Amino acid sequence: MRMMTRVLLVALFAASASAAYAQEYPTKPIRVLVTFAPGGVTDVAARLVTLKLTETLGWRFVVDNRPGASGFIAVGIAAKAEPDGYTLLMAAVGEFAINPAIFSKIPYDLDRDFTPITMVSESPLVMVAHIEAPIRTYQDLIARAKSEPGRLAYASAGNGSPNHLAGEWLATATGIKLVHVPYKGGAPAAGAVAGGEVMIGVVSIAAALSHLKAGRIRVIGLTTQGRSALTPEWSSAKEGGVPGLDATIWVGLFAPKGVPKPIIAKLYSEIAKVLKMPDVRERFAVTGAETVGMRSTDFHARIKADAERYKKIAQAAGLKPE
Repeated sequence: MRMMTRVLLVALFAASASAAYAQEYPTKPIRVLVTFAPGGVTDVAARLVTLKLTETLGWRFVVDNRPGASGFIAVGIAAKAEPDGYTLLMAAVGEFAINPAIFSKIPYDLDRDFTPITMVSESPLVMVAHIEAPIRTYQDLIARAKSEPGRLAYASAGNGSPNHLAGEWLATATGIKLVHVPYKGGAPAAGAVAGGEVMIGVVSIAAALSHLKAGRIRVIGLTTQGRSALTPEWSSAKEGGVPGLDATIWVGLFAPKGVPKPIIAKLYSEIAKVLKMPDVRERFAVTGAETVGMRSTDFHARIKADAERYKKIAQAAGLKPE
């Protein structure tokens, strides 16, 4: 009985100490590791959120961009960081849902090394075509690919990118063969389609906008089953006759495993408030993204579901793990 009392007292003390620690948190700058260079969607999300938290709460941040190696560098550093809430990670769908499908070994594990805090933003990808290409719809694309098997090429932001996997998803869903042409980023891929190097491409909305305004490319459709509230005039993949295709780029915030639950809850609560602010939503919309604010458990379930889908797509497409 005495032993049980001691155990309960220790647990109560630990919980009280953790809650008190969270109440005072943060007392120093929070480092936010970012998996891509400045200017990318992940970096933009990190800077918009941290800037607003600084404005509204006075919290201090250091955004630390560690690009390269398919996100392994930043994620690896975050995985080994002290779980005190002062090192966080802003990462995207590629690092946690796609990398496990295309690499035989990765130096981190979602369940072992991290606690998802919230999905910050999500944006659809868009299939585009050169303005003079005889492809206006997904059905045109499918018909062209079937009439010339293995000849229709599409541009993407690079091997293993969400854009790449979206193209493979389209191919497996419709029974066609597409040739993948990787570029070093979404902007070069969109430029390649606009310049006529490649007839079609899967790109982000942000990468496509300037070329759309200049009349150099046209939208075939989104890579999602529903339309986007930001671009309601663009048809969905479902409307285009592509069953199941639902590829997006989401960005989320993660903490190293072991960060006290009250701190995770505090971070989620404050970030969720920020993501509902009209000016923040507008600034994300400029990049083609919608704010989300998904809870930790729901975000974890979404990552797991996406990872399983991309694993099946990679296998169906014959992508061999590196």
